[in-house]
Amino acid sequence: MSDTVIIGIDPGIAIVGYGVIEYSRNKFRTLAYGALTTPAHTPVEYRLSLIYNDMNLLLDKYKPDEMAIEELFFNSNTTTAISVAEARGVILLSAARKSVAVSEYTPLQVKQSVVGYGKADKKQVILMVKTILGLDKVPKLDDTADALAIAICHAHSGASRLKGFYNIV
Repeated sequence: MSDTVIIGIDPGIAIVGYGVIEYSRNKFRTLAYGALTTPAHTPVEYRLSLIYNDMNLLLDKYKPDEMAIEELFFNSNTTTAISVAEARGVILLSAARKSVAVSEYTPLQVKQSVVGYGKADKKQVILMVKTILGLDKVPKLDDTADALAIAICHAHSGASRLKGFYNIV
């Protein structure tokens, strides 16, 4: 199997965590990680535009073969869920426009893949991300660590070997 560049995305309206890894022969190489942020008290349409533009810049810079994104998790705050869903929409649009294949994972799937236990807590996930990727320190933001965990989950998944994808322009 050749090298596969995967971008993991933890979507949000205020913070979009991202992690870019290269996966080859069961080995990982971390290429980049960080967060895209949008200013509070900014109209949602401008925040979505910022996310879309920044996502396009990331995809142009790292040219990932595949994107792994967390599925939307609904909790009691529907306002937050709607804005995260809108952010996911522009992220998915960006991937489609750049012809990047997308796979989605639940938080349970990510925890199971990275820690080996689907009900692992945040601290366990962060420590395993650091260990698996050989990072000197844990990523500053939970969103960034989550994005790296999503990318690791995708690399471990059989979905990352499937190339069935519609090229949309």
